[in-house]
Amino acid sequence: MNRAQTRADRITLLVTLWLLALASVSAQTVAPDRTLVAKVDEYMSAAMKVRRFGGAILIARDGRALVSKGYGMANLEDDKPNTPQTKFRIGSLTKQFTATAVVMLQERGKLNVSDPVCKYLPDCPAAWQPVTIRHLLTHTSGIPNYTDSPDFKQLSRLATPLPALMELFKNKTLDFTPGEKYNYSNSGYVVLGAVIERASGKSYQDFLRENIFGRLGMSSTGYESNAEVLKRRAAGYAYDPRSDAVVNAAYIDMTTPYAAGALYSTVEDMLLWDQALYTERLISRKSLDEMFTPFKNNYGYGWGVRKQFNRQSISHAGGINGFSSYIARYPEDRVTVIVLANHEEVSSSNVARDLAAIVLGEPYQIPQEQKAVALKTDVLDSYVGQYRLPNTVLIITNEGGKLMLVQQETPESKRELLAKSETDFFLKGAELQIRFVKDEKGQVTHLMILGAGNLTAPKIK
Repeated sequence: MNRAQTRADRITLLVTLWLLALASVSAQTVAPDRTLVAKVDEYMSAAMKVRRFGGAILIARDGRALVSKGYGMANLEDDKPNTPQTKFRIGSLTKQFTATAVVMLQERGKLNVSDPVCKYLPDCPAAWQPVTIRHLLTHTSGIPNYTDSPDFKQLSRLATPLPALMELFKNKTLDFTPGEKYNYSNSGYVVLGAVIERASGKSYQDFLRENIFGRLGMSSTGYESNAEVLKRRAAGYAYDPRSDAVVNAAYIDMTTPYAAGALYSTVEDMLLWDQALYTERLISRKSLDEMFTPFKNNYGYGWGVRKQFNRQSISHAGGINGFSSYIARYPEDRVTVIVLANHEEVSSSNVARDLAAIVLGEPYQIPQEQKAVALKTDVLDSYVGQYRLPNTVLIITNEGGKLMLVQQETPESKRELLAKSETDFFLKGAELQIRFVKDEKGQVTHLMILGAGNLTAPKIK
């Protein structure tokens, strides 16, 4: 055998060994991914059937998408399926971008979060003099939430320029002394949009496009306009209990949510956003730590920061006509779960929680059809009353043996609560789960809305 042949044989052997090693590594990494995909598909198939889920999800670890997939239809009329490239309205996930823009301006010396907000607003109400930018970021300003107004549903259908939008709450009495309490307020983030425009000299949407979306390559994210022709935009849907059918969601003019909820994005773009928050591409580590430090009610600047699965979770939910969204980040594991749905009744937070449980190896349950049981009238009567949530009052009535739920400011939203047990109820056509809690004397003290983040509503009447 000549030298050339011997050398060729050695190269062939090395290549063969390298390929075998590569195959071994692939077997170690691909198999778990396939298992994960199978579990996710099993879960999402059930979510589509039982919970009417339609949208896109993305699960990532270390910046790599393990699962990125669309489910259901982006447009039912045209049979257009949802994909990872479908654009969804993200509602209150907008707030994290607004908060980051504020912190960017602080780093540039254009403002300070300790500044009184009146420093940046002409004709600032006297009641707002003690309100700081930090109060707005953390929902502790006391400024009433304009989306709780009885007139909001009607007003939301109209184009509302920023000055007119602020007039909706500008002259109302503060709910509490600034910094004293937490009360989720879309109004505060509308005001922050105005502060960003004043401090930067640019429109809110231009500032975000130039300083965040453009820098991160988020080409499928932006401020939505009803008039814009937007490719791959999902239509928004709702559930009509009268017809027991999916219908088009109520119209909303996108000037109304503004800096509190007017953005659209894709799951792929939201992963770019998530990964940037592990770096200093936008703001410094010091500013990131400030943004992710919870103040009252586990809320930082545009993010909820709490423990889930015995590890830190940085998350936020979004909801707007026809859409539901959620992003959850688990920094210790470098895991991110993004859920964008084009059905407003879908609990994206519940879906995200269960998908996170799958990838983190925590317990979860496959969605199942819920069956109603009959309860005696006196049991139903014990639940009748009014229950206060942070931004609304829930009214429970017994109408001919049916337990009905309605939000105080929207009487047309009345729905029947169906019993799973003597204390647990569910809402037909939605994922809302309610548990009534009694004291040792058997008196109902409060109800709990169960989900990724349980809410408690004390009985007030």
